[in-house]
Amino acid sequence: MEEEEEEEEEEGRSSAPPPARNRLRHSVLIRAGGYEALLFAWLENGRRSNEADPALVELKLQHKTICEGLESEHWWVLSIHHCCGLHQGCGIRTGRGLTAKRVGIKARGELRVSRHQSIKAVAPRSARAGPRWALSVMLPSVALRSLVAPGKGVCVWGRLAAAGTRMLHSQTLQGGTAPFRPETSMGRTMMDIGMRRIFSEEHDLFRENVRRFYREEVVPYHSEWEKAGQVSREVWEKAGAQGLLGIYIPAEQGGVGGDLLSAAIVCEEQMYCNCSGPGFSLHSEIVMPYISHYGSQAQIERYFPQMTAGKCIGAIAMTEPGAGSDLQGVKTYARKDGSDWILNGNKVFISNGWLSDLVLVVAVTNRQAKTMAHGLSLFLVDNGTKGFQKGRKLEKLGLKAQDTAELFFEDVRLPPEALLGEENKGFYYLMSELPQERLIIATLAMASCEFMFEETRNYVRQRKAFGRTIADLQTVQHKLAELKTEICVVRAFVDSCLQLHGEGKLDSSSASMAKYWASDLQNRVATQCLQLHGGWGYMWEFPIAKAFVDARIQPIYGGTNEIMKELIARPIVSQK
Repeated sequence: MEEEEEEEEEEGRSSAPPPARNRLRHSVLIRAGGYEALLFAWLENGRRSNEADPALVELKLQHKTICEGLESEHWWVLSIHHCCGLHQGCGIRTGRGLTAKRVGIKARGELRVSRHQSIKAVAPRSARAGPRWALSVMLPSVALRSLVAPGKGVCVWGRLAAAGTRMLHSQTLQGGTAPFRPETSMGRTMMDIGMRRIFSEEHDLFRENVRRFYREEVVPYHSEWEKAGQVSREVWEKAGAQGLLGIYIPAEQGGVGGDLLSAAIVCEEQMYCNCSGPGFSLHSEIVMPYISHYGSQAQIERYFPQMTAGKCIGAIAMTEPGAGSDLQGVKTYARKDGSDWILNGNKVFISNGWLSDLVLVVAVTNRQAKTMAHGLSLFLVDNGTKGFQKGRKLEKLGLKAQDTAELFFEDVRLPPEALLGEENKGFYYLMSELPQERLIIATLAMASCEFMFEETRNYVRQRKAFGRTIADLQTVQHKLAELKTEICVVRAFVDSCLQLHGEGKLDSSSASMAKYWASDLQNRVATQCLQLHGGWGYMWEFPIAKAFVDARIQPIYGGTNEIMKELIARPIVSQK
């Protein structure tokens, strides 16, 4: 079957391109879970807008489209979308001319489209002014392993693995130009969808789905979770069903197989709804990459399917009562006992610690090493292992819905396969992965800044004092101008770092700069925005109060900002 797929891909490469005037565009997106899974074929309408005949867009599903786990499900025609939103009154019909009719797929163990299927979407004349249309087909949440989607002479192909979200960026063919994407400074609000050049139309569609998930599955329950000191396990499983966990983990390892920007969208949208409880970013962008990069095949196969599904929650245990940013102060010790390891020690301030099913533990394995950097190792410890106990949930200033706990290890016996990577290489693994952790913190910080700014702008437009809204006061206008300028300047740098990291080119100094400056800015913005709210900003019922206390931890974890300055300064003064 794999050989047949390769042949199909070769056919896709060799297909002749359309004429330049068509400027055909294709993109593919899978939306997972209970909302939609959509297949998009973007085409420019080649007809003049004053033609009487309706614009016709045709997509053929070739017989080598393979779906796993579909069983007796069917594909349904959903709707036509214009690039700026859904057009009302668009007629939908299948090849048989019936609205929302099932497109027949024969059911067997591994389903395939047994013949060419043709789906036609008809747009009414009044809606044809815009240049691009999307024909969307609703699918069940399945693993679409290979797709060949030809249209007007062009085959667009790509591997789409795992039930979740996988992006293939839109390409402009034969001299076409990509649509302009305004930067944050140009938008109506800083949280508008469709902005920032680092993203594509497919990212916009994904962002819409993520935003809806947070609004429907997180926001209504967050106050309850704050009182409980933890989120529910159900929201983790719902996030997994939506393909929001393990996005940046390769599909062949059991992750979603998306890009870094898709992972960043999940982080940003969480801050845009001002809900800091779910520890999705820690789980997906911090814990899982260690296993992906240094774990054995057996470890990957054991943990990743459950972690991507939200059924196994990950945490990383570095910090100890006497060791924070200085990893060389770690005291937790693992000694050899035959082929096993005996782990002793305790950790503190562990995010996701209370709910965790798997903890990545940093421990000393060679006390005689010339430096601690040569004597640290990483271990995978399962919840329920004898000797491993969770302490109390810690009561914090902010992040009240995020479970943070103490962890204790007393003569915990670990098999040799619990060691992650090589013995005594843990410090080097940590140094390699910490830049991504710091970039994620910067991403969260910038999204929080944008949320706080928009929340404050809305407030000052409504709040009245001295017979007019306080937005009419020049001092308030100048403060808003200062805040927006600072946010937009740092946003440009953080976006640049995201793009570099996605290309594998981000260095440690730049990641440290992003974390240090963005998290400091987040606290400055929080202070100024709360001040503009006056006494109401001090009330917990106002979103700015929660954003204010949540911001305070950002310059502390992931390495304090004082440590970030040390890391930035070293190459500056180095003689090498």
